[in-house]
Amino acid sequence: MNIAELRKKAMQLPLTPGVYIMKNKTGEIIYIGKAKALRNRVSQYFGSQSNHTVKVRRMVENVHDFDYILVASEFEALVLECSLIKQHHPKYNILLKDDKGYGYIKVSKDGWPTLTAEKQKAEDGADYYGPFASTGYVAKAVQDAKAIFGLPTCNKHFPRDINRQARPCLHYHIKTCAAPCCGKMKEQEYMESHRDALALLLNGDGEIMRKLKRDMQEAAENLEFERAARLRDRIASIQKTWQKQSVVAVRSGLQDVFAVTDGSEKSCLTVLRYSDGKLYDSESFIFDKLESPEEDRSRLLTQFYTIRDDVPERVSVDIEPADSQLLEVWLSEKRGKKVQIFVPKQGEGMKLMQLARENASEKLSKYTGKNEKQQRVIEELGEMLGLPTAPAYIEAYDISHTAGSETVGGMIVFKDGKPYKKAYRKFAVRGIENDDCAAMAQVLSRRMDEYLKNPDDADGFGRLPDLILLDGAKGEINAVHAVLCEKGLSVPLFGMVKDGKHRTRAIATSGDEISIQDKRAVFTLVAEIQEEVHRFAITYHRQKRKKNTLSSNLTQIEGIGEKRAKALLKHFGTLAAVQNADLASLEAVNGISKPAAEKVYQYFHDYHADEDD
Repeated sequence: MNIAELRKKAMQLPLTPGVYIMKNKTGEIIYIGKAKALRNRVSQYFGSQSNHTVKVRRMVENVHDFDYILVASEFEALVLECSLIKQHHPKYNILLKDDKGYGYIKVSKDGWPTLTAEKQKAEDGADYYGPFASTGYVAKAVQDAKAIFGLPTCNKHFPRDINRQARPCLHYHIKTCAAPCCGKMKEQEYMESHRDALALLLNGDGEIMRKLKRDMQEAAENLEFERAARLRDRIASIQKTWQKQSVVAVRSGLQDVFAVTDGSEKSCLTVLRYSDGKLYDSESFIFDKLESPEEDRSRLLTQFYTIRDDVPERVSVDIEPADSQLLEVWLSEKRGKKVQIFVPKQGEGMKLMQLARENASEKLSKYTGKNEKQQRVIEELGEMLGLPTAPAYIEAYDISHTAGSETVGGMIVFKDGKPYKKAYRKFAVRGIENDDCAAMAQVLSRRMDEYLKNPDDADGFGRLPDLILLDGAKGEINAVHAVLCEKGLSVPLFGMVKDGKHRTRAIATSGDEISIQDKRAVFTLVAEIQEEVHRFAITYHRQKRKKNTLSSNLTQIEGIGEKRAKALLKHFGTLAAVQNADLASLEAVNGISKPAAEKVYQYFHDYHADEDD
């Protein structure tokens, strides 16, 4: 449907609450939203585009149709929206990517018990405690607890590995390990330290501090001064490491603090997470600049807690989110207890908010500082080549073969000046030998055919590049230019020229060269692109040649053609594995008959028997 048809359909919607679902040409869901009056909300998308943000205009351009679901209330619309977004992950909904997950503390039962941080449970007979807030939080806590109580962090297994080395490692000398490997920590002491470390992790510092102080006093009274000194050092370590965070917001047991910092093109959200007045975790997210503060705060909160189950009793936000009351009801149902959304204006709450803002600013500054340098390089490259805009999405191609045989093509992508391996592609060139220009033309023809089939995908073949770079010069450029003209496509096209030592020298046009030697940053980028595409293409060529060489060895066996040879290699992985396989294993391969399996087995075993003679 075009915009006019979509608007006509939207104007027929009822003025009731509901959820709308935007789809592209292929039927893929690209955006999900809620509305208290469907007609008013959905029709806005297909009215004047000048009132929309850049991101909304981009989304609307890709909308081919939409569905909708009527609900009884705004709250039901919010709940359904969250559920559908979690299920479908629409492209234009996703602001935050959940890459933290939950963590577990694992206690092994094999030999002397060990403490480790794990991302998930395994069926290995060990004890698991959790889940806890995040894997990063658990890993740091386990590391600190082991250092405090002198437990080893290496992979040695005790008591098996006791006294297997003469001298302890550096961790013993910096007093973060008591060196059981050298017999300096006996089993009884190890077990006591293990129990104390686990108690600290599970119960906090209060109970274990009281125990250690009692034990220290008892050791001193019994004139066990060495043990008393060791316990004193552990108490000091806990006070320094475990209690180093200042206590804040004591009145709120669990609290999350949300703050956003905006840059020229990007925004950063930082969430500080507190428990019992102590900061236990922080998360930061970078995304395209927000343009509607209240609505975007609502989206950020909704998405953050959609991908997490641990909801605190208090959520502090720098700006009052839209639908704040609905969000409170939703979060309260999710938590099972009352949740308050709060915008602090003074006192401790404001101090926490300022801390969150400072963290967000720092993260955004580091991100943009790094990316601004890369942006300047691609802008300079665009200016040198006379492009209308900086080439943010660059595709590069190379051909690889051995004396014309096993010809392949490699396509790599540099996005915003960095390798974007998700979009790399391989091509097995068909019916062409000893003609790099023709091979390059075939590769680009097939790549552009894929684009014409589905021009809506943002990654891979569904996106036209801002710039195409070929490993080659005039011949390759002219061959590919003809392909682009034939398909009615216009993409800036240049070659990358090497000197006699196979090092990048210049950028080629269809009839001339552009020197880049005096532009150090551009030269470095182009050289990196040329080296990467060459590596990618030649690696694929070597893999293909090796596979075909192995297959050709097997096709020497009577009854084994190319298809059966590939089936054997796919099943066993290597020629040596095929050679060492027994008859029953050969017969189990899909596509290998019993007579064929016997021929393979006989070929290799008779061959080695002849060698032994």
